[in-house]
Amino acid sequence: ADGWSSVNFVRPAHGLVALHGADIVPISVLGLTAGRETQGHRFEASVSPVVLQDADSYAQQLENQGAVIASFTARRAEIVRQLTDAAAKESLRPIDDDALLDEVTALVERPNVLLGKFETEYLEVPQECLILTMKANQKYFPLLDSNGTLTNKFLIVSNIRPADASLVIGGNERVVRPRLADAKFFYDQDRKKTLASRVEGLNKVVYHNKLGTQGERNQRVQDIASVIGGQIQGDILAPKAHLAARLAKADLLTDMVGEFPELQGIMGRYYAQHDGENSDIADAIEDHYRPRFAGDVLPRNDVGVCVALADKLETLVGMFGIGQIPTGDKDPFALRRHALGVIRILIEKQLPLPLDMLLQQSAQVFGNQITDPKAQLKDFIFDRLAGTLREQGYTPQEVDAVIALRPSVLKDIPQRLLAVCAFSVLPESAALAAANKRVGNILKKSEGASGEVDIDNLPEPAERALHQALSQIAPQAEAAFAKGDYTASLQALAALRVPVDAFFDSVMVNAENLALRANRLALLAQLHRAMNRVADLSKLAA
Repeated sequence: ADGWSSVNFVRPAHGLVALHGADIVPISVLGLTAGRETQGHRFEASVSPVVLQDADSYAQQLENQGAVIASFTARRAEIVRQLTDAAAKESLRPIDDDALLDEVTALVERPNVLLGKFETEYLEVPQECLILTMKANQKYFPLLDSNGTLTNKFLIVSNIRPADASLVIGGNERVVRPRLADAKFFYDQDRKKTLASRVEGLNKVVYHNKLGTQGERNQRVQDIASVIGGQIQGDILAPKAHLAARLAKADLLTDMVGEFPELQGIMGRYYAQHDGENSDIADAIEDHYRPRFAGDVLPRNDVGVCVALADKLETLVGMFGIGQIPTGDKDPFALRRHALGVIRILIEKQLPLPLDMLLQQSAQVFGNQITDPKAQLKDFIFDRLAGTLREQGYTPQEVDAVIALRPSVLKDIPQRLLAVCAFSVLPESAALAAANKRVGNILKKSEGASGEVDIDNLPEPAERALHQALSQIAPQAEAAFAKGDYTASLQALAALRVPVDAFFDSVMVNAENLALRANRLALLAQLHRAMNRVADLSKLAA
């Protein structure tokens, strides 16, 4: 079979089975000729080789005679069943980790779950460190109590079922001990130095050759965090945000984070608590990385919010400022994730901070190190926001209507969207959306319109009626807008449908009389302003 000559396999291939029903399919691959014999479990198979009768009996024979569960899904389910049962006997529960479960499923042929223990003295070490070392290095499932606290027991997924399990358990317990001892050593050593004393060391760590050291970056994040703190809660929050930002990256220089980079922030919180820092500061050190992925929790307090925003904005502004902009699938600095983090914090924490101000202040701390990235970065953030809203189920038209106005304060975007959705089901919405589009096009062609409407120069009844309707409705819509009642603001506009339609039916905007034309354009400009406060309704036009 020449077509197979270039096939490679990741492991040395010792046998080949190819059956169609009960018949052997006569092929040769990898230097092997197909047959019906296969090998089962190296130590536990009751028959060797296993001679397969037909294709349908493959899984059954392999399990019964060869002690191998062929199906990945069935093996995984069996591991879950045994883990759950073994934990329940101890009134505990195993950690929930799909990636570890998949990895272990791929390592065993017929799983056998055993219970191991370690000395309770190691429980003095933060549980995140112990869980990570048991998972990453040993592939064990640590056991938690009903409060989610780590116990000194863990589950081993073995590939053998020995007559005396104590030998296998003892071997695993011996192997895990030095790992736990290392974690304890790192923890004890790290606590001999305060986080504050480590900050200076960040000046020796390069962040980016165009953006300086981690120390310089740290200073920029502190400055941005102080500004944000001042905006949210004045002199109370600014100094706390500054201190938390100063300490936020210090744990990168600890032994524990050097060994387990996934623990950055988490160890910072433990070490800050040990140093006697305020709990707001300690929590903010861990939380400033949040949200780390879609659906992750946000920082739990205002100090954490300030540092999380500052950290993400510094990264975005710095990277955009030196031209490191994501393209296609390439996003080495996770800038899309940082942008989504900024969006989620501003909206879900309902912060009244203008995006323009945040970008301006963040760009300022770089001095002339970067080229001004604000316009490009603002586009990038609004693109991410639009994508997120579409994923939430809003139509592209509804999203465009809100995003087109580029509201600098993002916190009320959800309310604007709900208002647009409510407006779009009104019977008047289609006509008003079309009219708004038409008005926009007319004003664009006439290069805008300036000046007040001269009410004495409105000869047509339809234009007088529109002006009168606008004089009543625009203030109502504006009052509702000012209160943040966007739904009421848009609903008020529905009453404009009849006068707007009548205007376009009977009034010639581009009148030959220039004063009359200018007056009509001024009237349309007034209409356009009234209709584009909450959203750009022209985006809803078919």
